[in-house]
Amino acid sequence: MDAIDVIVTKRERGTLSREQIDWVVGAYTRGEVAEEQMSALAMAILLNGMDRGEIAGWTQAMIDSGERMDWSALDRPTADKHSTGGVGDKITLPLAPLVAACGAYVPQLSGRGLGHTGGTLDKLESIPGWRASLSQEEMLGVLRTAGAVVCAAGGGLAPADRKLYSLRDVTGTVESIPLIASSIMSKKIAEGTGSLVLDVKVGSGAFMKTVERARELATTMVELGTDAGVRTVALLTAMDRPLGRAVGNALEVAESVEVLAGGGPADVVELTVRLAREMLAAAGVSGKDPEVALKDGSAMDAWRRMIIAQEGDPDALLPRAAETMVVTAPASGVLSRLDAYAVGLAAWRLGAGRARKEDPVSFGAGVTLHAKPGDLVRAGAPLLTLHADETARFDRALSALAGGYEIAPASDPTLLPLVIDRIA
Repeated sequence: MDAIDVIVTKRERGTLSREQIDWVVGAYTRGEVAEEQMSALAMAILLNGMDRGEIAGWTQAMIDSGERMDWSALDRPTADKHSTGGVGDKITLPLAPLVAACGAYVPQLSGRGLGHTGGTLDKLESIPGWRASLSQEEMLGVLRTAGAVVCAAGGGLAPADRKLYSLRDVTGTVESIPLIASSIMSKKIAEGTGSLVLDVKVGSGAFMKTVERARELATTMVELGTDAGVRTVALLTAMDRPLGRAVGNALEVAESVEVLAGGGPADVVELTVRLAREMLAAAGVSGKDPEVALKDGSAMDAWRRMIIAQEGDPDALLPRAAETMVVTAPASGVLSRLDAYAVGLAAWRLGAGRARKEDPVSFGAGVTLHAKPGDLVRAGAPLLTLHADETARFDRALSALAGGYEIAPASDPTLLPLVIDRIA
């Protein structure tokens, strides 16, 4: 095989054979295909696309580049969920213990945030003592103790994807749906779960800005999961406004605990319950209903067991930012728009996110929302509270929010429905 032949095949809108795919992915992982050659191939894929067979072959080649996890020693079905990322998207935190309380095991590998979208591991690491890095044996132990585990992926899982992901980030090829779908699904299939529910976000605060692009991505991923023998379903969900009222690591943990205690914002509760029911159905588990588990305390019990099993203290005080600033409503009326991207960018500038993978985050930084689109607000009343460790960060956050919200004398906001579509 020759890298140039593979590049030319895709440049000329040809179909890559399984042999070509296996060779180029394997050779790239071993360092035998140069970065500039894989960059050219990624751009050709972005411009000319891949058919279903090519995407399935590419995904399998990335899976085969590393190890696969095995949960056959467990005595109950496994279910996992993946979100494409958004602003205030803390759903994994209440969802994993909730599904565990209802009868399925939840082995979930998560990541850290980059840019305006938050990372699940960053949120959980705001809990004193909590540990993200676990071996598979340790994961099994946590699953048997708590029913759910959320941790970092090990270096042996789809190493080809990890290498290609970094390359796509600096070569303008992130937007390729075949490469996005294969990146996500190679890790999820290698993770070994029996069933998977995908939460594909749509809107300004999401990677997919339109319903059409989100549906294409979701359909591609469902096909990949199904072809690999993983029961897979996808929901398209709204990210034109932030999810919940808390954006930022410790702030989102606190809101997640409210949900597990039977309270919390209505949109977070609704989406958590809907995803839990989808996960249980995909796993073939018909035990306790998720709404009951939130009300009777069993989901909270599972949360506490999960945090303790990963050496965290569920009773410890969460980090708080040193400084706060209240943003007040400039007029009375209806909050007709609160842009998810603007709020996410503000939280990032306050210290809740990172620009590079190696950057630290401030666990207490973020934004608290005092109103959501459709709410009546009064001039001078709190609209947002900004949290940061240094007051110097407030001006940059305010500039991110400029134009990010609107108040109308009377308005019925045009918002995406929370759950837009279901693809199976």
